[in-house]
Amino acid sequence: MLDVIHGANPEQLYRAFGLPMPEEVIDFSTNTNALSWPDINIDVRELASSYPDPECSALRELVSSRENVSPSRILFTSGTNEAIFLLSQVITGSTAILQPAYSEYFRAFRELSGCSGLAEALKHQNIIVVNPSNPTGKYIHLSQTINNHPDNLFIIDEAYRDFLLWETPERLCSFPNVILLRSLTKIYHLSGARIGYVIAPEHIIARLRERQPSWSVNGIAQALALQFMRDKDFISRTRDFYRRNTPAFIEGLRRAGCEVMSSDVHFFLVRVNDDEKVIRHLLKRGIVVRHTRNFAGLGGKYIRAATMRPEDNKKLIAAMKDIV
Repeated sequence: MLDVIHGANPEQLYRAFGLPMPEEVIDFSTNTNALSWPDINIDVRELASSYPDPECSALRELVSSRENVSPSRILFTSGTNEAIFLLSQVITGSTAILQPAYSEYFRAFRELSGCSGLAEALKHQNIIVVNPSNPTGKYIHLSQTINNHPDNLFIIDEAYRDFLLWETPERLCSFPNVILLRSLTKIYHLSGARIGYVIAPEHIIARLRERQPSWSVNGIAQALALQFMRDKDFISRTRDFYRRNTPAFIEGLRRAGCEVMSSDVHFFLVRVNDDEKVIRHLLKRGIVVRHTRNFAGLGGKYIRAATMRPEDNKKLIAAMKDIV
């Protein structure tokens, strides 16, 4: 049962364990932004009753100006999940993915080789890299590898690039053998609205468009994303928040006796001996963490947690100390 439950689904997790769900739950399994939304001003009634812009024109122009790429190289999607499944219909040739990795890729790509390193992955025509990695949080620099292998196609999922604590994300838009996937659901906490985008060569974007349903990205998601993306300070405020709180959170868990893996973003892995025992103990205390059973190579030997508010982080530290 655990294998099919993603993060950020506390209700499912409580049902799977046969436990009553408390009124108040702290969800460390989600790795979306813990900061509050900025002020928003949209007419939900009008947006919900009108057809959305099928081209996402305003959003594409905004990304085009920021990334200095043609709007014809940009496609907005209903979250990066839609982009993943669209790409699986377009990409041909042998495909590899660096593991551990987001499990939806294995659902979308029927023939997908999991690889533990780039050297092994480069034997394939197409290489998928979730960077920063979900679930490890590790970031790797790829520009030199991409430049040295122009005949390989690199599909780089940058869903968590805006959460990098200390690294500056590489700008890879100019490479002709790169497809970039960007999520707006994580940084702007729009998981329910579903919105993301792809930057790729024009011929790939054209083929993706042919397969994308009309009005795929709803009007509410487009309006919210526009307002949030125009707030130029939001990402810097997010990074400041996590730079202050993530190191302290990790140090607190380590002092409690936990073995915490290093990470370049706001979420990280904690090694455990019995994941079900740990998860059940935490659920009883109104705390939810992410299991890792559907991440290839981890096999439930870890749990994943994301930094929340300092007062919430202290509750997880105290609960983990009891277990250890």
